[in-house]
Amino acid sequence: MSKKSVITEHIEITSGVLGGKPCISGHRIAVAHIAEMYLKMGISIEEIAGKYDLPLASVHAAMTYYYDHREEIDRRTAESRARVEELKRNSPPSPLQEKLILIRR
Repeated sequence: MSKKSVITEHIEITSGVLGGKPCISGHRIAVAHIAEMYLKMGISIEEIAGKYDLPLASVHAAMTYYYDHREEIDRRTAESRARVEELKRNSPPSPLQEKLILIRR
């Protein structure tokens, strides 16, 4: 009898989907996003499951996966945020930002 990991029933990594980040199987909801909602925003597992119409087991599996791969997920999240900030710094202001700059002068 072969064993199948419960995590692999709920978490998948697919090349080309969310940059290959682990996500809830059959959804484009990243494990990192679930972890952030739960740990940083204080949203309960039940609320997350209800908000995205997910089985509770999938949300629990996402948190289990997160804890098992915390360093890698946190590193990738920090790198992504740093890239976004760099793009913001190197991009010209939007038309709305330009108007706000003129108003503040």
